[in-house]
Amino acid sequence: MTAQTAFDLIFRNALLRSSVTPVDLGVKGGRITAIESRLACEAIEIDVGGRLALPGFVDTHIHLDKACLLERCGHIHGTLGDAIRAVSAMKRDFGIDDVYARGAKVLERAIVHGTTRMRTHVEIDPRIGLRSFEAVKALKRDYAWAIDLSLCVFPQEGLTNDPGAEELLIQALRQGADAIGGCPYTDPDPNAHLARIFELAEQFDLDIDLHLDFDLDPSWSHLDEVVRQTEQRNYQGCVAIGHVTKLSAMPPDRLKAATAQLARAGIAVTVLPATDLYLMGREATHNAPRGLTLAHKLADGGIVCSVATNNVLNPFTPFGDASLLRMANFYANVAHASVGDFDTCLDLVTELPARLMNLGDYGIAVGKRADLVVLDIKDSRFAIAELPDILMGFKDGRQTFERLPAKLLHPRIERRPQ
Repeated sequence: MTAQTAFDLIFRNALLRSSVTPVDLGVKGGRITAIESRLACEAIEIDVGGRLALPGFVDTHIHLDKACLLERCGHIHGTLGDAIRAVSAMKRDFGIDDVYARGAKVLERAIVHGTTRMRTHVEIDPRIGLRSFEAVKALKRDYAWAIDLSLCVFPQEGLTNDPGAEELLIQALRQGADAIGGCPYTDPDPNAHLARIFELAEQFDLDIDLHLDFDLDPSWSHLDEVVRQTEQRNYQGCVAIGHVTKLSAMPPDRLKAATAQLARAGIAVTVLPATDLYLMGREATHNAPRGLTLAHKLADGGIVCSVATNNVLNPFTPFGDASLLRMANFYANVAHASVGDFDTCLDLVTELPARLMNLGDYGIAVGKRADLVVLDIKDSRFAIAELPDILMGFKDGRQTFERLPAKLLHPRIERRPQ
C-alpha cells in the first residue's frame, strides 16, 4: 500500500485488460495519476467491484448528419447507388436544427453504450451546403462533457463532377474540420478526386479518411492510387480507408499482396459490418457473398484496423443503436472469429481505432485522460462474447452516465408445512 494524498477520485477494484487482479486508479485534474494494487488516500471513491474497466470505445466512422431517416424514405432502397440517391434528394431539405436533433439522438445512444471518442463523417456539397457541418460542430461543442467528437468533411457525391463542392469543402476546412475524406468511386475522375483530397489534407495538415472500393468486383481498385499518393506525400500513418469490401472478394494470393501493400504504406482500414453486409451481395439469388473484409486477419498482418458503426436507421443501414460492443460481437459472428480472436475483436473497437485516429491521450495508464467505462463482467476475454451491460462511464474523471444492473425479481413462494 502506497500513501497518496492528492487525488480527486479513486476507482477501487477495477479490472484492467493488462492486470491479472483488480487495481486502484487515482485521478487528479481529469487524468490518471496512479495505478496500484491499493491506494491509501482520502478522496471520493467508486468501487468497481472487480469489473472490467476500459478506456471507452472508439467509433472511427459514423454519419451523424444522415442518421434516423427511415421515416422519410418512403420506399425500400437496396443498392449503394439507391441509398446515395435517396439521401441526396432528402438532404436538400435538411436544416441545422433537424441534423442536430437526429445527430444528438444517436450521439446520446453512443455515449450510454460506452463510446468516448468518435469520428463522424460530414457531407459537404452544394445540396446541403454547410448546414450539416454547422449542426455537427454544435454537437461537438454541446456533448464535449461526455465524448470527443471529430469532424471529417467529405464530398459524398464526387468532387470533379460537382461544381461548388470544392469551395464549400475548403470553407469547412477553414472553419475547423478535424479531418478530410473522399469518395472516389462516385467521381468520374477518381484519381483527380484523390489527388485533390491529398493536396487539401497537406495544405491544412489533416488526416485523411476515405470511403473506398465499396463493391465486390476485384478486377479493379482505387487502392493502388491511394497507396501511391500516401507514399509519395509521406503520409504514412495519417490515412484510413473505410469499407474496402473488395478485399473480401480477393483470392488469397491477391489479398496477401494487398495486405503487404497496406502495411508498407501505413494505411489503416475500417470495416463497417452493418452497412457492408446489408448492401453487398444483394444481386445474388442464392449463396450470397458476405462482403465483409476480415479486419482481425488484417490486424494480424500488421495493419491498424477498426470496426465501426457507419450508418444508423437510414437507407444505407436501416438498423442500429450505436453500440460498438454489439457491433464487434456482430462482426465476430460473421467473420467466424474463434475464441483466440476475441481479444483482437475487442481491440478493433478500442486500442486499434485509437491508433487509427492518432489519439495520444487514449488508454488507462498514468498520464492519460481519465476516460473510462465499466462493463458488468470480470473476465475481459469474454466481453465480446457475452455482451455484458455497460454500467457507467466517465469523461476526464467526471461521471457521464449510469446504468443499474438488471435484477431478477423472484416470486415469493410460500412453503406449506407437510
